[in-house]
Amino acid sequence: MRRACFIGGKWIPMADHAPLYSPCTGQVIAHIPQADAVAVERAIAAAEEATTPMRRMPAYQRAAILEKIAILLDERMEEAARIVALEAGKPIRTARGEIIRTVQTYRFAAEEAKRLHGETIPLDAAIGGEGRLAYTVREPLGVVGAITPFPFPFNSIAHKVGPAISAGNTVVLKPASQTPISALFLAELAEQAGLPAGALNVVTGSAEVVGHKLVTDPRVRAVTFSGSPEVGVEVRNRAGLKKVILELGANSAVIVDRDTPLDEVVLRCLFGAFAYSGQVCVSVQRIYVVTDIYDEFVRRFVEQTVALRGGDSLEEEADFSAMVHPKQTERVLAWIGEALDQGAKLACGGELMGRMLLPTVLTHVPREAKIAREEVFGPVVMINPVQSVQQAIRLVNDSRYGLQAGVYTNNLSLALEAADELRVGGVIINDIPTFRVDHMPFGGVKESGLGREGVACAVEELSELKLVVVKR
Repeated sequence: MRRACFIGGKWIPMADHAPLYSPCTGQVIAHIPQADAVAVERAIAAAEEATTPMRRMPAYQRAAILEKIAILLDERMEEAARIVALEAGKPIRTARGEIIRTVQTYRFAAEEAKRLHGETIPLDAAIGGEGRLAYTVREPLGVVGAITPFPFPFNSIAHKVGPAISAGNTVVLKPASQTPISALFLAELAEQAGLPAGALNVVTGSAEVVGHKLVTDPRVRAVTFSGSPEVGVEVRNRAGLKKVILELGANSAVIVDRDTPLDEVVLRCLFGAFAYSGQVCVSVQRIYVVTDIYDEFVRRFVEQTVALRGGDSLEEEADFSAMVHPKQTERVLAWIGEALDQGAKLACGGELMGRMLLPTVLTHVPREAKIAREEVFGPVVMINPVQSVQQAIRLVNDSRYGLQAGVYTNNLSLALEAADELRVGGVIINDIPTFRVDHMPFGGVKESGLGREGVACAVEELSELKLVVVKR
């Protein structure tokens, strides 16, 4: 099946295409258009032309369009979930959960379109300010460049496109090379929902051609990017005076105190570690357990891990499947080998079953191992003992990342101390850092990012404040 890009409200074929391979089978599932510089230029020009009608469109109309996208996606949920399972290799049950969240994200964006407002400013609080009325309004930026990753192909896009449209912007979207079909499916829905031509453009292709142009073109007023810290730094350096929102890497941790009910905690940490084979930005990668309960925690965790079932992503009973690309599987296996060479212990997993890397548990991992310090982005979790929650906090903070962290404890004072001391963008008490609902602020500190997603926060990021002063 040969696809086309969506530019200026039309499906535009490209001269070149690239095969898209199934992560599970390695078979070709589609041929994806590879946009050239002319196509990217055309998309930006279409978005620029559409800024006037979008800027003038009343909030209730923007809200209605976003709500219609949500309705259409809800009606085609199974079709969308199968797309995610096929192109991303995400187990079908997990894929359905992503579509449910995506429908909700567009509904939140529809609501936020009607809440965008400013405030009055009491100028007479300053000498010389009397006799004047002042107020602020929020206005759209114009063209937004959105560059999205593969793990949540529908919902990651929704967190960029939804708020951008909600604020009255236009969008040029470059989806991840492994998951472009989701973005093209969204373009179909947006067209059916009545979004004006040029308000959403989907351009597939290489980062060197599409991504570079979006980041450097002066007509693009903001770039919202999710991906690696290395690329994120490059995006920010090249973007000039554009607004830049970056959702980058993590090696998220969970702290487990001695008074924690293990039945619940083990199952939640298991989900956080191995959902979608750990290919989630807030996947549970590090677990620090107080020594009093460490051995029992590890025993129960391993017992549950080996019970997980692998399979093709379209199989209903599959808990995990192949990683997105064999090269990533090879990298994770190398990291596991490095940790073992440095003294870590293998509790389970660490080997291939066909194309699938079995969920892997490592214990007593040294701090210098990549598994402990970098973002593994695979089905691997380390479980290390600590003497106290305070020691665990220091180990969690000993990272260049800081997205979210989880703390399990029944000690309220200790929970609040952890909330104060953890240097992360979000502290989740009595749950895993993987927890996210789509209207909460979401983002990190240090090399985990810049700015915040979560629909209301993203709408504010993708709009600008204007002051109006009237002398009476």
